Amino acid sequence: MTSNLFSRRRAERFAQLLDEANGGRRHHVRSRADDHLAALVAVGRQLNVDPPPVAVDPDFRTGLRAMLVAAAEREGVGAGASAPEAAPAARRGPLGQRGTVGAGPRGPFLPAVTARRARARGAILIGVTAGAIAVSGISAASENAVPGDALYGMKRSTERAQLALASSDLSRGQLFLDFARTRLGEAAALRGDRLGFDAVLDDMDSDTRQGVRLLTTTAAQRSDPAGLDSVNAFVTGQRRAVGDLLDGASRAERDRVRESIALLDAIRKRSDGLRAAIECELPAPAGSDALGPTPTACPGDR
Repeated sequence: MTSNLFSRRRAERFAQLLDEANGGRRHHVRSRADDHLAALVAVGRQLNVDPPPVAVDPDFRTGLRAMLVAAAEREGVGAGASAPEAAPAARRGPLGQRGTVGAGPRGPFLPAVTARRARARGAILIGVTAGAIAVSGISAASENAVPGDALYGMKRSTERAQLALASSDLSRGQLFLDFARTRLGEAAALRGDRLGFDAVLDDMDSDTRQGVRLLTTTAAQRSDPAGLDSVNAFVTGQRRAVGDLLDGASRAERDRVRESIALLDAIRKRSDGLRAAIECELPAPAGSDALGPTPTACPGDR
């Protein structure tokens, strides 16, 4: 399960960044993953400074504990305090010799490299734990926040943390579409606030484009329409819900809503075109735009 959340290297780096954010020793390195992990680190730090006034769900707590115990057993965390009792004589060295397994007055000890690996494995578990608790606790406290509320920044940070934890482009694409649904609910609460309404719909359309682009790209690369099924299901439900915003809206609000409806119609057209290209076994499209790959027509359709 650990590998599904982070690669080993990203998990170790996350643990370092979280330690630094909480006043620990600074590690004089920089990773390409730092920018992606920054939002998750910010959530973890905020959780320490200002814990949300909610309790962690008991089922989540139980599941997380079981996950950590299993991961600790698999990674050997806590199991390396002593070396095997019957180590081959050829591998033994003088007491304190670096890089060898020896025995001292207090019993056998591990090579330095093994100790480092044990610390790294512990860092992975710390990183996964902090990320899981941060996402679950803060999201529960801020899930109903809208722009202008005190917890809205936490809500958006939690979403970025979820993206950092996602294990694939397919998962990230589906998350972006979930966020677009969330933005739609916020827009409904902001009707009458022209600036806020337009800004949330802009964010909704941005989330929609990013999610669709990830899902259509994955579908084209794999020649698998599964991602397109998710896109079509999203468009069907979202178009109906966006259309509901037209009822009782001002003229300016209706014009803005129609822009989002036009985007959803364009997405459905793109999805249908990619599905047809996959079915007639065309190669993955070379060109792309904001909605992902731009398919060519099947030979019989030209």
